[in-house]
Amino acid sequence: MKNTVKALEEAGLRAGVKVIIGGAPVTHKFADAIGADGYAYDAPGAAQLCRELVSPSIEK
Repeated sequence: MKNTVKALEEAGLRAGVKVIIGGAPVTHKFADAIGADGYAYDAPGAAQLCRELVSPSIEK
């Protein structure tokens, strides 16, 4: 995952791409450490996070 974030940066694409990770094997702290834009524990949380990242005005 960290390599993916790094590759996006090196390709000059990072500013236009949101990276979210999640699920039981990872934590919010890990997401922050690798430079991900967000973390979600489960699929419903990921869907909500995607909506928030695309349109920050959506209420939580």
